Amino acid sequence: MKLSIKYHFLISTLFLLVISPLQAKLNGEQLYSTHCSACHGANGHGGVGVPLALPDFQYGVTNDYLEKTIRLGRPGRVMPAFTQLKDDEITAIIKHIRTWAPGKPFQYPNKKISGNLKKGKEIYATHCAACHGAAGEGGKGTGVTFSRPRNLPVIAPALNNPGFLTSAPDMMIKTVLMNGREGTPMPSFLKQGLSEKDIDDVVTYVRSFEKQMTKEEPKAEIAPLISFESPNSLEETVANIKRAVIGKNFVIIRQQYLNEGLAEAGKENKKQIIIYFCNFNFLNRALAIDPRVGLFLPCRITAIEENGKVTVTSTNPLFMSHFFNNKELDKLCEEMHQVYVDIVEESTF
Repeated sequence: MKLSIKYHFLISTLFLLVISPLQAKLNGEQLYSTHCSACHGANGHGGVGVPLALPDFQYGVTNDYLEKTIRLGRPGRVMPAFTQLKDDEITAIIKHIRTWAPGKPFQYPNKKISGNLKKGKEIYATHCAACHGAAGEGGKGTGVTFSRPRNLPVIAPALNNPGFLTSAPDMMIKTVLMNGREGTPMPSFLKQGLSEKDIDDVVTYVRSFEKQMTKEEPKAEIAPLISFESPNSLEETVANIKRAVIGKNFVIIRQQYLNEGLAEAGKENKKQIIIYFCNFNFLNRALAIDPRVGLFLPCRITAIEENGKVTVTSTNPLFMSHFFNNKELDKLCEEMHQVYVDIVEESTF
């Protein structure tokens, strides 16, 4: 019995020493894969999101900056807020991210930069606005080449963003301005001829964006679907949908049964019809803003007859857009929402 207890104790000790740390590492990798890799790449080399594996990025940001960025995101930009993650899960993700650039990241002193606001605004307009926007709104598009200039490996971040301003201390902003960030278009402004005092002025101006931030009102709950009941037969309703689609300058791509390809050929549900359509000008505008919009394109509307009633339904672009955290895309989805509503209403008169 004593031998058995010692044996179990030995196994337990080995588990704690060997298996547990390995599992913790695997958890961090798994959490990153689940929540981050789709945008930042499996190995942190970027895509829709910034390349996290860049040594200059790794050594230039603190764990606190990464933690706040994950927790707060960048409201209105591509990076969402991961409010559902627990603190230990965020810690595990950061530990995994740090494996790509061994070594200690720079630790910034907790020092408030005080410069000349007016001078900083002038310098910003000359040296920063071309990339970061006149009001610090950041570059347009995502990290995908379809939506950004091909000569830029990353999109310039929004400096007026509450997520950024809360996460980045003054000394971090100053250090990036002084040293630049190798592997990105961000140059060293000391090498561009600015003095350290000039850079302090720019930091002061960037920090002033905090006073301009407006508190976002909580968004009303948005229905995932747009749905109307039709007074007409299924055949008449489908014909009405097509007329309404063409009337909105969209092209019919195809019509098929909803479960086509899922049901055995010849046994599809003939009372469930889906119509695909597209406006290629709109498609290009949408993809240029955010290529991820392709997940819910082309446009589609479904007509279903059940228990003698015909219902016309489409996904709600406003509901879909909130997953993407992109204000520019929100505007386009508002436009598309109205198109869907007009088509569905017109086809159910």
